[in-house]
Amino acid sequence: MPRALERTDGGWAWVVLLATMVSQGLTLGFSTCIGVFFTELQRDFQASNSETSWFPSILLAVLHSGGPLCSILVGRFGCRVTVMLGGMLASLGMVAGSFCQTLSQLYLTAGFLTGLGLCFSFQSSIAALGLYFVRRQALANSMASAGVSLGITLWPLLSRYLLEDLGWRGTFLIFGGVLLHCCVCGAILRPVARETKEAPPPSSKTPARGCLAVCGRTIQHHLAFDILQHNTGYCVYTLGVTWMFMGFPLPPIFLVPYAMLHGVDEQQAALLITIIGLSNIFLRPVAGLVAGRQGFASHRKYLFCLAVLLNGLTNLVCAVLTDFWVLVGYSLVYSVSMSVIGALIFQVLMDVVPMDQFPRALGLFTTLDGISILIAPPLAGFLLDATNNFSCVFYLSSFFLISAALFMGGSFYALQKKERRDRRAEVEGASMEAAPEQDITPEGRDSSKKHLSPEITYVTSI
Repeated sequence: MPRALERTDGGWAWVVLLATMVSQGLTLGFSTCIGVFFTELQRDFQASNSETSWFPSILLAVLHSGGPLCSILVGRFGCRVTVMLGGMLASLGMVAGSFCQTLSQLYLTAGFLTGLGLCFSFQSSIAALGLYFVRRQALANSMASAGVSLGITLWPLLSRYLLEDLGWRGTFLIFGGVLLHCCVCGAILRPVARETKEAPPPSSKTPARGCLAVCGRTIQHHLAFDILQHNTGYCVYTLGVTWMFMGFPLPPIFLVPYAMLHGVDEQQAALLITIIGLSNIFLRPVAGLVAGRQGFASHRKYLFCLAVLLNGLTNLVCAVLTDFWVLVGYSLVYSVSMSVIGALIFQVLMDVVPMDQFPRALGLFTTLDGISILIAPPLAGFLLDATNNFSCVFYLSSFFLISAALFMGGSFYALQKKERRDRRAEVEGASMEAAPEQDITPEGRDSSKKHLSPEITYVTSI
């Protein structure tokens, strides 16, 4: 067995998987509890819905779009250092955010700084998991994403409990300490044989041209525009998921204030997010196990599209019916589609892009997703201020999700048919080239049998 694979898929890899689960729960799971603070922040800063929604949108956008910078740090310093750096930045942002006096300060601290730290910890842990697992990659990704489900379950409960006693400022201060546990997760990520570091860029005699050249090469290396141009499957998937993220982040942000507006108790409203997270704990590993089966690889992208479609249709129900038990049922069905999306989003990307190009493809993929996430909550907040109707937010989310699912599903089906036609044409062309140059006709075959060459006659006689 090659040396690079001796330390993968077993042994310390399972410890790395555990650390990645905790890291994902601390990072991606954290972003879902922001909706609990939405009403408190709006009341404290006397802000509109659109102004308040910029805080979660900045945090989520930076969390997803900081991939290229994270990739550079991983290449220079490795996954371990980058995860620990992310934990310190996320903690610093939350502690500084607890002292903010304006929303602009909150955008910069708990929004941008914390989002950047969460990005470093999350994406670096994903990269480390890819280094440690090869044969069981789909299983490892699904099990790691279960950490997100655990975070979605616990963060809202902790937020609601601390918010009642300490207010949002004291809660943010406590969260700063909790996010420092990302540093512990990073310390577990021992370097593996396949983890390499980038060579420093070559020096240039002209500093200005050298700087521009280095920036150009860096952008070209970490943002895979060439893959977007030549890989049609990657282009379809990236555009579809980017459009999907215009609607996917909205329900977790607006579900709690939406339920409270319709008479649901604060504790019960926060419980809706907990139900989603608790269901995800069990559903994500199941989705990963099913999608990881050997005969299911070619159908993963269609399962992903079906989950996106279900997610959009579920939001339509939430927009029409507002009873608490209906919202509980909505949360359960929503968690099913969310589990499949969370378990497959990176696995499908690995399916449409070769693994040697995956880090670059992931950088552009997350950057474009981050732009959508930055736009989506303020757009929904602006719509809410204009209409004063929370149902419009869920209608907006459904529109983006359903249209994205139909676009990706239809495009993948068309591409698959085109690949089959091209493969059939290649096989037919190869068979024509392999055929003998002489005429293969019935007459030719008969004449060859009738007019035997002397050599064949001689051998037969013997």
